[in-house]
Amino acid sequence: MVTVTNEEVDERGDVLVSKEPKKDSQMALLVNQVKGIPNLGDIVEGVVIDIDRGKVFVDLQPHGTGIIFGREYILAKDIIKKINVGDNVSAKIVDPENEDGYVELSLKEARQAMVWNEAEVMMKEKTSVELVIKEANKGGLIVEWQGVSGFLPASQLKVEHYPRVADGDKDKIFEELKKLVGQKLHLSVISVSPKENKLIFSEKTFEEKDKEKLVNKYAVGDEVSGEVTGIVDFGLFLKVEEGLEGLVHISEMDWGLVENPRAIFKVGDKLKAKVIEVKDGKVSLSIKALKPNPWVEASKKFKKDDIVKAVIIKFNRHGALASIEEGVAGLVHISEFGTEEKLHSSLELGKTYNFKITLFEPMQQKMTLSYVAK
Repeated sequence: MVTVTNEEVDERGDVLVSKEPKKDSQMALLVNQVKGIPNLGDIVEGVVIDIDRGKVFVDLQPHGTGIIFGREYILAKDIIKKINVGDNVSAKIVDPENEDGYVELSLKEARQAMVWNEAEVMMKEKTSVELVIKEANKGGLIVEWQGVSGFLPASQLKVEHYPRVADGDKDKIFEELKKLVGQKLHLSVISVSPKENKLIFSEKTFEEKDKEKLVNKYAVGDEVSGEVTGIVDFGLFLKVEEGLEGLVHISEMDWGLVENPRAIFKVGDKLKAKVIEVKDGKVSLSIKALKPNPWVEASKKFKKDDIVKAVIIKFNRHGALASIEEGVAGLVHISEFGTEEKLHSSLELGKTYNFKITLFEPMQQKMTLSYVAK
């Protein structure tokens, strides 16, 4: 606290600044009469009146003179380099009155307090800011805002940026997230925790948080039209309206075997699909559901124990998949051959062989076959 003589109070009663304050018991009385006396932790504003030898003096009238020195000076060196005498600054009170009568201030803490306050305002007002992605980890992305490190969880990415990885493989998700490093994204603050030094962002707009209402417009059985916005190994994404995409799993693309979605579809294709599930804010779609079910016709032509001709269309760890008609296939189990080597020596991909139907459940689209040697 700065102490002054009566001569240091002007005709309006304002306290004048003194670079070398004199202690005076009358000063305590004067300050106590001033309304809104700042306290420890308060953010105050003042004019820089001197910068000299590791000290910054700030005019805080009518509350006296503030000083930034020692540790606080070192911590704020980068800020102080940009400050000149006459500049207005905001600082945080770390000691309302030190032994020399000054109000000790911290520019660094004030800066941090103002940043966190601004973050809270942004969150309340639902404003957004464009930030560059600095780093990626298996949980999300790291950004920097106003000198504070922020976290963008993968779950808070828009659908076009969300890692589209089958089975939630964390390593593959990480690889996809790394592709976003260096990109600029429009983000909103969704969580502010100064004490824990946590600032959480979201790329999703606040309107997207009402996505549940959008999804609930659709019901199982609805037919939709949309544009392909993304293709991955396990399916494709179909934009059915602004803010809503549905997944067509690879198993729902066609009644026949689909091994590579990119060989059949491309981004930008206009497709029709049928809603087969609405759950947890997501819509699942089927393209094949709009086509005639080949199992219906097969049920009229085949039955258990029939001997049929079937073509080998795929090998897997369970055996071989053989198709008796387009879209109607059954498993030839590896146990019939004993080893994978014997299976491959007996059956060749693309070749047709005789089989016996050992299980036939067309309603469940299930069939197993037994190899009939020539």
